[in-house]
Amino acid sequence: MRRSPKETADSARRISRRGLILGGLQMSLASVLGFRMHHLQVDQADEFRLLAEENRIRFDLLPPARGRIFDRNGVVVADNEPTYRITMKREDAGDVADVIGRLSQLIELDENDLNRAFAEMERTPPFFPVTIAERVSWEDISRVAVNAPALPGITTEVGLSRLYPHGDLFAHVAGYVGPVSERDLSRYEDPPAVLKIPRFQVGKVGVESKHEEMLRGEAGTKQVEVNAVGRVMRELGRREGTSGSDIQLTIDTELQDYVQARLGEESASVVVIDLTKGDILACASAPSYDPNLFVRGISHTAFDALNQNDHRPLASKTVQDAYPPGSTFKMVTALAALDAGLIGPDETVYCSGSYEVGSRAFRCWKRSGHGHINLEGSLKHSCDVYYYDLALKVGIERIADMARRMGLGEAPPLPMSAVTSGLVPDKAWKERERGANWVIGDSVNAAIGQGFVLASPVQLAVMTARVATGRSVSPRLVRSIDGIETPHMGGEDLGLNPNHLKMVQGGMYAVSNDRRGTAYRTRIIADGMRLAGKTGTAQVVSRITSEADPWEDRDHALFVNFAPYDNPRIAVSVVVEHGVGGSKTAAPIGRDVTLQALYNGDPPLDAYPSKDRSQIKAQQERLARERQQRRDQSASRA
Repeated sequence: MRRSPKETADSARRISRRGLILGGLQMSLASVLGFRMHHLQVDQADEFRLLAEENRIRFDLLPPARGRIFDRNGVVVADNEPTYRITMKREDAGDVADVIGRLSQLIELDENDLNRAFAEMERTPPFFPVTIAERVSWEDISRVAVNAPALPGITTEVGLSRLYPHGDLFAHVAGYVGPVSERDLSRYEDPPAVLKIPRFQVGKVGVESKHEEMLRGEAGTKQVEVNAVGRVMRELGRREGTSGSDIQLTIDTELQDYVQARLGEESASVVVIDLTKGDILACASAPSYDPNLFVRGISHTAFDALNQNDHRPLASKTVQDAYPPGSTFKMVTALAALDAGLIGPDETVYCSGSYEVGSRAFRCWKRSGHGHINLEGSLKHSCDVYYYDLALKVGIERIADMARRMGLGEAPPLPMSAVTSGLVPDKAWKERERGANWVIGDSVNAAIGQGFVLASPVQLAVMTARVATGRSVSPRLVRSIDGIETPHMGGEDLGLNPNHLKMVQGGMYAVSNDRRGTAYRTRIIADGMRLAGKTGTAQVVSRITSEADPWEDRDHALFVNFAPYDNPRIAVSVVVEHGVGGSKTAAPIGRDVTLQALYNGDPPLDAYPSKDRSQIKAQQERLARERQQRRDQSASRA
C-alpha cells in the first residue's frame, strides 16, 4: 500500500526529532565524560600521584629499648645488647620454600628456628614479618644483603636482645625474657601492637614479668618505600619509640654473689633484709641457672637437665617454696603466750623428754629431757616440751593471730613469680579445707612449727625482722623506678609489749652466745657485731633421720637471726633442704652471711672464734676464687 506524500513528510519530521534528541543525549554524555576525565587527569593529578606513591609505602613498628635493671649500687643486672636477625614477609616472598632454599645456600639455618618460623607464618597475617634466624653474624648479614635481589621478602635487621651479665646470680629475682607466645597474647583482650613485632621479648618470670609493662616501653614507627617484591628502597620517615623504665633493685650484687657462692652445691636459700627500710639485700636460691639460655632459646636437653635435677634449680625457693618452720616458729608461740599474759619469764615447765596429750606422747628432741626450764632456756635449748605445754595454755587461735602479726600466712608484696602465702592453720581452716575438727594434737604440733604450719624463707626473714624491731617490717625489692624511690617498708609499731620482745630477743641471744645454746659453735665474737638467732629442724618424714638416710628423707635445716643484737640492722633466714640439723648446717651459713653483710665484705678473722679461723681463712680464699671466676665470666658477657 502506497503512502501518501503527507504521511511521508510527517514520518520524516518525527525521525529528525528523534535523531536530534538522541544526538543531544550523546553529546551530553560525551561532555560529562570529558569533564570527568579532565577533573581526574588534571585537577586531581597530584592527589592520585600521592595515592600511587602510598601504594609503595609501608609502615613498620620499631621495637622500643627495654628498660634496664640495676642493683642498689648501680651495677647492671639486666642489659640490652645489639643483635642481627633475618625476617621474612610471606606476601612479599611469593614461593616461601624457594626463597628459604636460596637463603640456606648463603647461611646456615637452624632446623628448629625454621620449624618455629613456619608455624608462626601459619598463624599470622601474610604481611607480618616472621623471624627466620636470630643472632646472626655480621658476615652472614653481609652475604644476605649482597644477594638481596634474589631473596624477595627477606629483610636483615638489627635489634636489641636481653643480656644478663651476671649469669645465674639474679635468675630467681630478675627472671628472664623470651619471645611473645600465644599464652602471652591471651592475657590481653586487645594485645598492644608492639607484641606483634617478630620475636619481641617480654618478661616470663621474676621482676621482668611482674614489671613487664614498665620495662617494655612503647613502639615507634618508620615509613619505608618498597619495590614490587617488598624490598626496602629508602626510609621516608621515622618516629622513635619510648624506652622502658629503668628499675633499681634493693639487692647488693656483692652480697648476693657471696651468698650464692657460700651455698655452694646445697639445695638451699638465704634472705637478708635491712631492718631500716625493709630492703632485701640478698635473695638467693641454690642451685641456680643461667637465664641467658632462655633468652637465646634453650635446647630440650638443657631444659630437661634443669627440670629433672632433684635440687630444683628452676625453683625460686626463697618465695616459692614453703617449709615447716620447725623450732624457728617457737618465738611466735612464746610471744602469743606473753601477749595473752599466760606466762612470765621465770615460770618453768618440767621437761622429762616427752609430753602426754590424751593417749599420745609427744617427744622432745632431747630424749632424756631438759628438766625444769624457763622461757629463755626453752629457746636456748630449743625444748619442745615447753612449747607443747604452751600450746594447751594459749590455744591455736592466739598462736595463729600472732603468726599473722609476724608476717606469716600472707604472701609478701614482692614482684617475683609464684610467691607463696605459706600457711597459718586454725580451726576454721581445717574445717574448711580438710572437713575435720581441730584437735589438741594439731595445736601441739603447730606450737613447734610442725604439722600444718608452712612458711617461705622470705617470710621467716620478715618474722625475724619484726621480732628484732617490734615493727611491721615488710620486704622491699624495688628501690626506685626511673630514679623515683618507692615507699620504704620499715613498718609501723606492732603494738607488742617491749618487755615481751626483750624476753624473746634475750632467748635468741642465748642460742648463739651461751655455751649451752644450740648455735654457740657458730657465734660471732666481734664487739658490737654479736647476733641473736634460732635454729630449727623440720621433719620431712615421720621418723628421726640422719645423714645415713637417703638425701630426700632427711630433715630440713633452718636458722634465723638478727644482728647486731644491741642495734639490729639486718635479719637473715637460711633454709637448707635435707640439711639434717639447723645448728650444724644452716647456722654456719647464717653466721657467715651476717658477717659479710655487716662488714660489707670479707670480715676480719678475729670476728670468728679462734678455733674456726684457719678453716674460715681457707673458706674465704676458696670463695674469693669462685667469685673472681664469676666476675671474669660476667666481663666476657658484657
